[in-house]
Formats: sequence, C-alpha cells, structure tokens
Amino acid sequence: MSDVALDRPSYLPAAVSDRGPTLVTGLGLILGFIAIWYLVDLRQASLFAIGGGLGAALYHGAFGFTGGWRRMVVEKRGRGMRAQMLMIGVTAIAMMPLLAAGDLGGQPLVGALAPVGVSVIVGATMFGFGMQLGGGCGSGTLFTVGGGSARMLVTLAFFIVGAVLGTAHLPFWLETPSFGVIDARVQFGLPVAIGLTIIALSLVAIVTAVIEKRAHGNLEPEPAPKRPGWSWLLYGPWPLVGAGLVLAILNIATLLVAGHPWSITYGFGLWGAKIADAVGIPVATWEFWTWPAQAQALNSSVLTDNTSVMDFGIILGAGLAAALAGKFAPKAKLPLGSLIAAAVGGILMGYGARLSFGCNIGALFSGIASGSLHGWLWFVCAFVGSFIGIWARPLFGLDGFAKK
Repeated sequence: MSDVALDRPSYLPAAVSDRGPTLVTGLGLILGFIAIWYLVDLRQASLFAIGGGLGAALYHGAFGFTGGWRRMVVEKRGRGMRAQMLMIGVTAIAMMPLLAAGDLGGQPLVGALAPVGVSVIVGATMFGFGMQLGGGCGSGTLFTVGGGSARMLVTLAFFIVGAVLGTAHLPFWLETPSFGVIDARVQFGLPVAIGLTIIALSLVAIVTAVIEKRAHGNLEPEPAPKRPGWSWLLYGPWPLVGAGLVLAILNIATLLVAGHPWSITYGFGLWGAKIADAVGIPVATWEFWTWPAQAQALNSSVLTDNTSVMDFGIILGAGLAAALAGKFAPKAKLPLGSLIAAAVGGILMGYGARLSFGCNIGALFSGIASGSLHGWLWFVCAFVGSFIGIWARPLFGLDGFAKK
C-alpha cells in the first residue's frame, strides 16, 4: 500500500466516475495493446494486458506492502500482511510445479532465483527504509502514479535514478560474500519445498493474528462491498483477499506468457539508462550494460522489454480503475518535507532493488513463490528497514509511530 491508498476517501457512486480519464486510460489500454501487437508481437501485447489487470487489482484493492507493514507495526493490524501471505502461498502452489517442469508447450519457464548474500541484506534493508519514506513499494508506486498522485511521480522519478545508480555499482556488490542461489525445490524436492513454504507463510500470518488479537481483542474483518450487487467488481473497492487472489492468478499468467514471474524494477533501471544514454552519459560502457542481455535491452525498443510493457500496463490499468471509481484527482501541492522524503525514498528503493535482485514483487512475491531462499532473506531485511523507516517518517513531517 501507499500513503495515497491509505488516505483515499470512500468510493463514490458509479454515476460520478471520471469520464474524461476513463476514456483516456481505456483508449490507452486498447491502443497500447494494438500497437505493441503490431510493433512487437501478440505475446508482448498480452503481457501489457496482464499489466493492466494487475494495475486495476492493485488500485481497487489498495493492495501493497508499505501501508500493510506500517499498519502492522504502528496499529498492530495485520489484515494486509495476511492477505500478502495468502497471495504468495496460492502462487507458490501453482508456480513451483510449473518451474519444476521446466517448460510448458515449448515455452521455457524460469523462476525468480537470486543469490543469498550481502547484496540482498544491504539492498533489501535500504528498500524497506526507502519505501516508508517514498510512500509506496515497487507496485505501490506504479498504481498510485496511475491513480494520479503527483507525490508518487516524484518517488518514481527518483526510483529510476536510484535504479540506474544501482546498475553502476552492482558488479561491486556481486563480489561481496554470497552463498549463491539456494532453491528450495532443488534442496528438498518439490513436495517438501511447497510444504515448507506454506508452513512458513502460515506462521507469519499466525504471528500477525496473535499480535492483533492481543492488542485489540479481535481480528479486523474485511469490509463489506460498498456498492450494490456485483458493481464493485468494476468500480471497487475490492477486499484485500480478493485482490490478492487476482494478483496471484495474474502472476502465474505472467510466468506462462513471459517465461518468468512478475517483476517491476528492472524496467526502471532500463528507462533511466536509456534517458542517460540519450543525454550523453556513457552508460553503455558500464560493466552491467555490457553484459549481453543488458546490452541488447539497452539497444532495443523499450516495448520489447517484458517488464517495461507490464509496468506501462499497470499504470494505465490503475488509472482506469481510479477513473471508474471517481478518484482520479491529481494533486500538485506538496509540502517540502514530503517532497524530500519522496526523493530520498525513491533513490533508496531504486538502488536497493538493484542490489537485492528485485523489490517486493520481483524478490519477495515472485522469489518466495519460486522457492528461492533470497526471497525470505529479502522479506526479513526489508521489514527491518521498513521499521526504521516508520520511525524516521516524522522527521519529514509524515505520520509514523508518533501518529496512529
């Protein structure tokens, strides 16, 4: 979740949906799909469409990690974290067998696997700290930008800067101590890996429930739909559990179409590198961008990059959801402290995501669902960083421990 999502006012009747933004974002999704199909291929256009669905689910569910973690720490309310654990668990049950098969219909399938080492510890801690200042995680930044948040545009801009800086320094961090990739499927076998993952996710959910019951005497229920009939599916809001299940299904669809699970932040580094290259900064000579896959991405259209087209889809999908809900309302006035926090948080998230091989989506969600131990290390370190970030928020005029 982001600050914007948490503070969003109640949804308005469908009659007051923002027609202009609805038309623009709706046409953007349709024309974008057609253009990518024509310029690249149907597979790439399908990933753009999946991104649109992810954006709508993220916005209508106000689903993210920043606000959910902060609510757990500050308010002792764990509904958001339990929805996250359920989402990851459902995805893992479907994703691990697919990855064990290795391919489906000739499409190779690879997981979000990464080394377990110092770079993850440092990067994930930085990311957790930064997301509490920036006001959103990787997915939260995109869906709130799509919803019209000017503050999150600042966060995104500096997220991109941090991601590019991360590519400059990643070769150094790859030389720091590491145990290499640890894949639970390889270490324990598929059934045990799935079982251990579900047990670990369940334990996290149980701990949040115990803390919440001790603090409040009850567990916060899912709010009932605020619209009659099934209209809430189109106009929102969605229950967190429902949004999480949609995100799980779409992550599995991403694996089947792209050949790898959902990720977000690689696109930010690529966009920034292309911009830097265009203004004369010699990023093409940096070691990271000389590696074959990265050099090809830098020299190709951004529309050929899976992560980028999905990110574009997320922004437009969230924008359409916000417009349908009558909540697309850009605000340009930003207090200086909030602006500084957005910039600092963005840089820390971008840099930290590159060092730790992803964000809350690519490293935590897709990593754990793939059976990669680095996803669990990322979770622990990012949560510690997030805790420190919550403490630091009041220094920038944002709510934290001092304001519940």
